[in-house]
Amino acid sequence: MGEFAFFRIAAFVLKCFVIYIVKRCFYLKASELKPRTAVPDITLEIVSKGETREFANERGSGKVCSAAAKDEDGEEVTVSLWNEQIDQVNEGTKVKIENGWCSEFQGQKQVSTGKFGKLTVVE
Repeated sequence: MGEFAFFRIAAFVLKCFVIYIVKRCFYLKASELKPRTAVPDITLEIVSKGETREFANERGSGKVCSAAAKDEDGEEVTVSLWNEQIDQVNEGTKVKIENGWCSEFQGQKQVSTGKFGKLTVVE
């Protein structure tokens, strides 16, 4: 094997390793979520949506809906959808939550966009 071929193979292996590390650091799975922690990036598929509820408190008013979702491994987690997010998703919709937040309610982990996050529909 020539020296050039060796370096090409080494570069490919290094590239694969870097991609693996980046995914492990920045792309969470549902099983890795911890309550009361930030969620840098997670992609989920909506499995079902609950009833939309109206709310009003000292911070404002709006609508909220809980949805069941699963990651690529089939691990389920609850997603809290707020206001316009409710109309963006249906069963089978894939969503990406960036800069979100994980909380816990009645022993169940819940993911939401929190104050500063973003929900994007993934095609």
